[in-house]
Amino acid sequence: MAWNTLRLERDGHVARLVLDRPEKLNSFTAEMWGELRRLGRELLADPGDIRALVVTGEGRAFSSGIDTSMFAGTLDQVGESTDALTEGTGGNEPGAGPQHADPVAAAVLRTQEAYTWLEDAPFATIAAVRGYALGAGLQLALACDVRIVARGTRLGLLELRYGIMPDLGGTQRLPRLVGAGKAKEMIFTAARIDAEEAYRIGLAERLVDDADLDAEAASLAELIAAQPPLAVRGSKRAVAAAGVADTVHDGLVVEAEAQAVCLRSDDMKEAIAAFVEQRPPRYEAR
Repeated sequence: MAWNTLRLERDGHVARLVLDRPEKLNSFTAEMWGELRRLGRELLADPGDIRALVVTGEGRAFSSGIDTSMFAGTLDQVGESTDALTEGTGGNEPGAGPQHADPVAAAVLRTQEAYTWLEDAPFATIAAVRGYALGAGLQLALACDVRIVARGTRLGLLELRYGIMPDLGGTQRLPRLVGAGKAKEMIFTAARIDAEEAYRIGLAERLVDDADLDAEAASLAELIAAQPPLAVRGSKRAVAAAGVADTVHDGLVVEAEAQAVCLRSDDMKEAIAAFVEQRPPRYEAR
């Protein structure tokens, strides 16, 4: 499918999702969220041979956040822009996604789907971040499994500057990485932090020079794509359960169920055969 604000590139088992509004620092509009949501639905329904996905931005920024031009002008115009955002993400249209008695809340829930598929995907997702990851941009990176951040990047959740709060998963995902107190401090103060601080507090898993960002992300994606897909998928699901399970036992059940799939798989047989024969394994996700 042709996209106006995105590009999806495939190379074997690795794909790249590129935010493609470089002239606007890849700032988000209702159209971009809508395209991300539709792309996510397509990839969840049929991921094809994708085993790792790199999410990045065209040009010098991952994403500077929401396109603030929709908030420009008089208060009446701001209200009209908010209505347009609600309409652009679907509101309470039947069968369109999460429903809610409040149509604005329903629109927010629908927009969240533009990001949540990255967590639900049966493949690993890697955010390759440079320049700026602010507001909605940082929340997109938070939805990925791993974040690689280039030195010189500025990151933050700036929503409170506009009288709103992070609503695309930022209040849920950031505390799981940096702790509740640090997350509250960042959100309450709309602070911008640099890449070194992001790495220090656990927001980023890898810190690299800008010139090395794309190669580092591609190398990690290739490494993950070479692993047994069912085991990657099961591990992703089990680690996610660790953050939401009521007890360790509940998480252990998820772990055991995922392992049962691996133990019955042809991929496990292939891994053992490849080890014995001293050759690279050829996994088929079955």
